[in-house]
Amino acid sequence: MSNNSCHEKVLVPSSGWGPLGLLLAGLVLVVLGFVAAISLKLPVLLLIVIPLGMVCFVGLFGCLAVQPNDARVLLLFGEYRGTVATSGFFWVNPFFTKKRISLRIRNFETGSTSVNEKKNDAGVVVQQKSRTHGRPSKVNDRDGNPIEISAVVVWKVVNTAEAMFEVDDYEDYVSVQSEAALRNMASRHPYDSEDHETSLRGSIQEISDQLCHDIQSRLDKAGVKVIEARISHLAYAQEIAAAMLQRQQAHAVVSARAKIVDGAVGMVQLALDRLSNDKIVELDDERRAAMVSNLLVVLCSNGHAQPVINAGTLYS
Repeated sequence: MSNNSCHEKVLVPSSGWGPLGLLLAGLVLVVLGFVAAISLKLPVLLLIVIPLGMVCFVGLFGCLAVQPNDARVLLLFGEYRGTVATSGFFWVNPFFTKKRISLRIRNFETGSTSVNEKKNDAGVVVQQKSRTHGRPSKVNDRDGNPIEISAVVVWKVVNTAEAMFEVDDYEDYVSVQSEAALRNMASRHPYDSEDHETSLRGSIQEISDQLCHDIQSRLDKAGVKVIEARISHLAYAQEIAAAMLQRQQAHAVVSARAKIVDGAVGMVQLALDRLSNDKIVELDDERRAAMVSNLLVVLCSNGHAQPVINAGTLYS
């Protein structure tokens, strides 16, 4: 096959209804001619009827029905002749080998495996081709933490010639390359980040766009277009999940405390400024420090404040 064979050639064959009618009429004439040759004892007529019957019978193999969003790749003795991507009923060269390729949008989850169809001794399909449920892949992120990750990939065939001739099994190729791209992408980014850099958990849209681009770059040669790729499962591996949960909880507590302290300091500053500007009370440094201490205790405490009545003065 030449190097140009992988460039898809769209073929628009003629309608199949006219040839089908002629072939069926020819078969009827063959039957009538065969009966006439036997009854009238005209062996010469058989020399015409038998070849005509063979031509009509072989011609029926040229009938081709294409469903919507389906395509047929046509080969003539190993040479690629074109692709029929228009739905309808057609007639083509009966010696064409017709290979079906679906142009429908398909999706799968990484980590799933393909199960081939099974046939019994009589050649009857007893189990259709299917895919198992996806299992998350275990990989180390950029920081070396083991994580479990999986993604859903939505794709379709856009070049039937490349899908048929460039790779051995384009469906398996899509699955394997998507898994490889996901693992490579996960190893380049941290699971989580505190300095607003791109992370697997915090940058969902950026990670999805990057994953889609990485998978597409691997599948260009297979005539496949990636429509969407998104993370469907992301978690720490079981052996570090508990430790990472404690770390996240501690980080959440520290962040919450920091916000509480920032708010409390602002409220104390506001209270002191109001007391001073409105000349409600004049406070020296020692009384100001005591008031700040009391306000911070009240504002930063987890429980309700317990009032204490001072019967004396601040200095006694």
